Amino acid sequence: MIKDTIAAISTAVGEGGIAIIRVSGPDAIKGTARIFRSKISLEKAESHTVHYGHIIDPKNGETVEEVLVTLMRGPRSFTAEDVVEINAHGGVIAVKKVLDVVLQQDGFRTAEPGEFTKRAFLNGRIDLMQAEAVIDLIRSKSDRAFSVARKQAEGKLSKQIKTLRQTVIELLAHIEVNIDYPEHDVEEMTSAFIREQCALAIDEITRLLKTANEGKILREGILTAIVGRPNVGKSSLMNVLSQDNKAIVTDIPGTTRDVIEQFVTLNGIPLRLLDTAGIRETEDVVEKIGVERSRNALEEADLILFVLNYNEHLHEDDYELLKQVQGRNVIAIINKTDLPGHLNIDEVERYVPREAIVRMSVRAEEGLDQLERTISEMFFEGQLESGDLTYVSNVRHISLLKRAEQSLLDAIEATHMGIPIDVIQIDVRQAWESLGEILGDEAGDSLIDQIFSQFCLGK
Repeated sequence: MIKDTIAAISTAVGEGGIAIIRVSGPDAIKGTARIFRSKISLEKAESHTVHYGHIIDPKNGETVEEVLVTLMRGPRSFTAEDVVEINAHGGVIAVKKVLDVVLQQDGFRTAEPGEFTKRAFLNGRIDLMQAEAVIDLIRSKSDRAFSVARKQAEGKLSKQIKTLRQTVIELLAHIEVNIDYPEHDVEEMTSAFIREQCALAIDEITRLLKTANEGKILREGILTAIVGRPNVGKSSLMNVLSQDNKAIVTDIPGTTRDVIEQFVTLNGIPLRLLDTAGIRETEDVVEKIGVERSRNALEEADLILFVLNYNEHLHEDDYELLKQVQGRNVIAIINKTDLPGHLNIDEVERYVPREAIVRMSVRAEEGLDQLERTISEMFFEGQLESGDLTYVSNVRHISLLKRAEQSLLDAIEATHMGIPIDVIQIDVRQAWESLGEILGDEAGDSLIDQIFSQFCLGK
């Protein structure tokens, strides 16, 4: 049973209109009431009400801050405990003074990262999958990523996992009955039933895993390397996509000496853009280091935007890069189409599919729509606008679903091999436990602590 009361600043540190100090636990209301002066007693106030007053330092009776206090009695709160939120003026000093007074109360301590959400999980208000979705809500960098996280936080994906787990537990119960009462068992019928139920569960897991690639992309972004020879327009493309002049652009080859990273959203598609140094043979020591880092970024990238100059013939360095990227997720961007053309595009098609070649004038911002469509078709088969945003996006969830799927496949194979039913039961139980670990039912303390340590303070 949770006995202590926690408090932390729940808004970003710095200057702002307001700041919120959140308090949760058995003494949240009583402890805050001792330092809050208002026309109404906080302990007698009704739940989900807001009260104007002042925070008083009990040591000297002086007013610390003018505040609004929101009162939420458990279990009708985020943590399912008594919660008080103190709205103070934004500013580092004002908020620190209020928090210092709050933490002076008996039984109060500073909350650990993610501890408010952790208490919501431990108190049964949300499952572990919903708790992890809260992190994704905070970190969302696109509307679609936010929508996916919101659906998960609401429990839509959890319901599907629970239904799937119910199918497996019913199968497990059937097996255990047959183990306990073997005289009533018809082995052939039991084996057929196991195969049928396992196949149903596998079909559902397969359906969920089909969304995993798209979900992971929406959650983490596509690691995208912009590569090409010096002075073909890589940094200009970076600036246009990010709507920012982060990369220095000049007519001097070799201006970019290092890998520059920027997170952008292109028509709802999150991209982790890496603007690389022009890849070429060079004797310049600093540029050589940048080229080596560019080659490393090229190896790690999920998507390669290979920029070529329409105004020039293919260079030996271009051919070398085309060979390196052949067979990868690559889009060849034929830049500077507003200038006279000298590039042989047929030669480019020897290495890059025609549908992955985009003609652009980055300077005139022409061709961006085609680039967006090409990326969407490459990673989402053009179906990113789907109204069903129930994606599996978390790497941990994907891994556990695959583990459950393998356990069920092992169970089916075991029935064909004539393995005793009590051994088959082990595979089915492992599938059930893997699905439970997604929801947190079978998760150990170390895993739970690790997950919530990723949260910021006050959440």
